[in-house]
Amino acid sequence: SKTGERLVGEIAKRQAVVNPENTLFSMKRLIGRKFKDSTVQYDIKRLPYKITEAPNGDCRVVMGGKEYSPQEISAMILQKLKTDAEAYLGEKVTDAVITVPAHFNDSQRQATKTAGEIAGLNVLRIINEPTASSLAYGMDKKKDETIAVYDLGGGTFDISILDIGEGTFQVKSTNGDTHLGGDDIDQKIMDWVCDEFKKEQGIDLRQDRMALQRLKDAAEKAKKELSTVAQTEISLPFITADTTGPKHLSMMLTRAKLEQLSDDLIERSIGPCRQALTDA
Repeated sequence: SKTGERLVGEIAKRQAVVNPENTLFSMKRLIGRKFKDSTVQYDIKRLPYKITEAPNGDCRVVMGGKEYSPQEISAMILQKLKTDAEAYLGEKVTDAVITVPAHFNDSQRQATKTAGEIAGLNVLRIINEPTASSLAYGMDKKKDETIAVYDLGGGTFDISILDIGEGTFQVKSTNGDTHLGGDDIDQKIMDWVCDEFKKEQGIDLRQDRMALQRLKDAAEKAKKELSTVAQTEISLPFITADTTGPKHLSMMLTRAKLEQLSDDLIERSIGPCRQALTDA
């Protein structure tokens, strides 16, 4: 925060609007990657915080004037989870199994394990997220089944085909995209709103970090609302100003428009699904 306090979770998200450059998120997209990686270069243009190159070529993020590795930031989140778990259970937590996207490479997996160790955890195993989902799903199942786990997360996408039976499971195939998720759908909404606003007002909101952070929150909220309603309003009063005075943003986003905006992203997930079915 601006006072130097470390905030994690919803409380951090709430102050992001007034402190965008020091509010870090989507570390899974950076962890275990090199600065020159094309996906990192893509993210640099869109993220409100600063990403720099470490002497070994890895990514570093800047917060409060200091540089941190994605592992260190992930460790801060894991420490919060550890503290919360200990408060709930009333006992110390030392061991952990950490899940990662199925398509993570060795470098990304090792970096995730390092984050757990920095957080003071003894990381017993790193397992794939779809495997963890199928384990939970298969706990009480008596008959044999072949299942597909389609996991479109915030920043990553996985598809896994598994055989599950009474107390056993076998991963038949896995595929995915470590740079595809809900964040990309939010970005599509943001780009559409910015383009429409520029047409109407002649102002590019992409040049205003604080406005972009407000818009990011509004885009995510609108996306969620469109799961249950056919249309929703994106309303951001006093989003910016020019010589004529303050400007307000008010736009209707329909579910049909959202589907149109995100269609190419969902299509991107179909290829890995087909490949996983072929491999299985």
